[in-house]
Amino acid sequence: MASLLLLTLFLCFTFTSIPFFSPVYSEPAAKTYIFRVDSFSKPAVFPTHYHWYSSEFTEPLNILHVYDNVFHGFSASLSPSQAASVLQHPSILASFEDRRRQLHTTRSPQFLGLRNQKGLWSESDYGSDVIVGVLDTGIWPERRSFSDLNLGPVPTRWKGVCETGDKFTAQNCNRKIIGARFFSKGHEAAPGFGPIGGGINDTVEFRSPRDADGHGTHTASTAAGRHAFRASMSGYASGIAKGVAPKARLAVYKVCWKNSGCFDSDILAAFDAAVSDGVDVISISIGGGDGISSPYYLDPIAIGAYGAVSRGVFVSSSAGNDGPNGMSVTNLAPWLTTVGAGTIDRNFPAEVILGDGRKLSGVSLYAGKPLSGKMYPIVYPGKSGVLSASLCMENSLDPHLVRGKIVICDRGSNPRVAKGLVVSKAGGVGMILTNGVSNGEGLVGDAHLIPTCAIGANEGDAIKAYISKNPTASATLNFHGTVIGVKPAPVVASFSGRGPNGLNPEILKPDLIAPGVNILAAWTDAVGPTGLDLDNRKAEFNILSGTSMACPHVGGAAALLKSAHPDWSPAAIRSAMMTTASLVDNRLLPMTDEATGKPASPYDYGAGHLNLDLALDPGLVYDLANQDYVSFLCAIEYGPKTIQVITKSPVNCPMRKPLPENLNYPSIAALFSTASKGVSSKTFFRTVTNVGDANGLYRVKIEAPKGVTVSVKPAKLVFTEKVRKLSYYVTITVDSKNLVLNDSGAVFGSLSWVDGKHVVRSPIVVTQMSPL
Repeated sequence: MASLLLLTLFLCFTFTSIPFFSPVYSEPAAKTYIFRVDSFSKPAVFPTHYHWYSSEFTEPLNILHVYDNVFHGFSASLSPSQAASVLQHPSILASFEDRRRQLHTTRSPQFLGLRNQKGLWSESDYGSDVIVGVLDTGIWPERRSFSDLNLGPVPTRWKGVCETGDKFTAQNCNRKIIGARFFSKGHEAAPGFGPIGGGINDTVEFRSPRDADGHGTHTASTAAGRHAFRASMSGYASGIAKGVAPKARLAVYKVCWKNSGCFDSDILAAFDAAVSDGVDVISISIGGGDGISSPYYLDPIAIGAYGAVSRGVFVSSSAGNDGPNGMSVTNLAPWLTTVGAGTIDRNFPAEVILGDGRKLSGVSLYAGKPLSGKMYPIVYPGKSGVLSASLCMENSLDPHLVRGKIVICDRGSNPRVAKGLVVSKAGGVGMILTNGVSNGEGLVGDAHLIPTCAIGANEGDAIKAYISKNPTASATLNFHGTVIGVKPAPVVASFSGRGPNGLNPEILKPDLIAPGVNILAAWTDAVGPTGLDLDNRKAEFNILSGTSMACPHVGGAAALLKSAHPDWSPAAIRSAMMTTASLVDNRLLPMTDEATGKPASPYDYGAGHLNLDLALDPGLVYDLANQDYVSFLCAIEYGPKTIQVITKSPVNCPMRKPLPENLNYPSIAALFSTASKGVSSKTFFRTVTNVGDANGLYRVKIEAPKGVTVSVKPAKLVFTEKVRKLSYYVTITVDSKNLVLNDSGAVFGSLSWVDGKHVVRSPIVVTQMSPL
């Protein structure tokens, strides 16, 4: 059925419009397609798969990438008719069009519980010799964060290379950056980006691993930047620079290109190379740019990650920045560790002082000449009802209206910092950036080029009401630098992708959250801190926000845990992070949601906020092997051929269909049908592995969701030197008459195994869904 659907998609292409008097047929433009091939079909006469692919088809193929490690197949630039012809070959298992993806754009290590003298940093020797692969926009290798001072030799198991190119030589790699590659063939072949669109713009990009965007330099230094030198951005966030795993080695895979995103075919090639090169951890802060999650067999990030995890490589991925909307989390495959974003206890306060004396709090990273308390008229261009003017879009502002004034701009559509440039061009002296309802009270600092204060939706409404009642309304902006010890923190960032899981709600996503708001890390010299073409400032460090920033925190954390526990699987590492995650903020109160100010839930933070102080010694872990993921894919009714697209090897599903909720995950999501009346029950099966003291006694502690009964058998687990794994059953019972779901459509609780030292906690989510 899947193959028939794919063939139909290939055949249903659009013809170029031709005038009625022209008899000439024009084939639609070529597109890039990724083909999954049954590798066992290769005739022995061909020395490599490339030779086979190049010779097998009736006309030559424009092959871009050949995949051998995480995936068997190739990508090629073909016309739709060629693609349909290739799909008819008996060795082709599946195919999908290349798709463009988007990047999910000092103090955070301490905030995770890392300390110099003891704990995970010392136990892991700061991640020494663990290799972290970063799939992103490349790297600016001259930054001090990537010094190899006092690092030992490159690990002998490393098989990667240092690719050279535009302004990137072999000398740009060292004992810290031990490998660097770039992938552009899919990008250059894409319609609008290839020969017609001009390919890579050499005036703003480097055909090499060198970073023209800054995002990759930032994420790489967050995960594994060196330790012990002072850093700041224009005086903001001053402190000692350090990544989460300062001694880990970096392997850089440039798959994203300035202003044009990242293409699936290149991402899959990078996964393939990274696994072959010998990385231990992959950090990928990339996701779908359309808000739609593809099935796993059509998602190259999920496919590439499966190939990596099946080889023992931990993969950290970002949850996306489409929160606080429900079901906005991306990167949903259960073998991925999906990371949302939280705040840290550092902020950059600014304030708007109105002419009537009121002070409204906001944030800013503006570092230029201040307004020095001078009052200016304020104006809201959106008062006219013109949407583009309310958003301060390019060429939307009337200079006669805004000259010499502070301008209110609504957040959305164009970049926040670009709005300030629009205001400046029209003669405005400053900007107040207001959140809309969708952003709520969530604020992020930006290195604005003109005096700017970002404020929440409530404060924005207050200022607009003030203007409407006062024709002579005025204001000024004050900036207060950096404040440490902010409470509450962490708070779930308003933009962070939220659950439930839109593909398989039986698996709770995101898995956890980590610092992702106002994160200081290294930056490129190719662009200023705003990333705008007109920003000529140079900055060694920049402050960014996004789940892109949270993802490398978990990647670095995985490097530390891998160094301390080399025998742990990717699933064990994730389990250690999840079951020890924190649920409270620095007031020792339940974490809140930045968007609403109300208590957050597992749909917002997964298992909780990363706490590496505890993850080093979790007591028990929920482990998973390749066969467990295969059983899960069988459970969600993927057929053997479809599963083989993901797993490479042929599989057989059991006669008795497994249940997806019985995947040995460190969280439990119970789905009940809205059609069920009265009392309903579901039973879940889990297995825990003892990674603590050989002799251990754990007792269960249950916090049942409201209106739900939870029972566990057995209620006690006894481990010995010979008994390291034990299983248990969880039965969740609901009565439809008593079950009252909250605003998110669920109720939440937890199950913990406790031995007096460890608390091995799993969140429980209970929800109702309409039958299909």
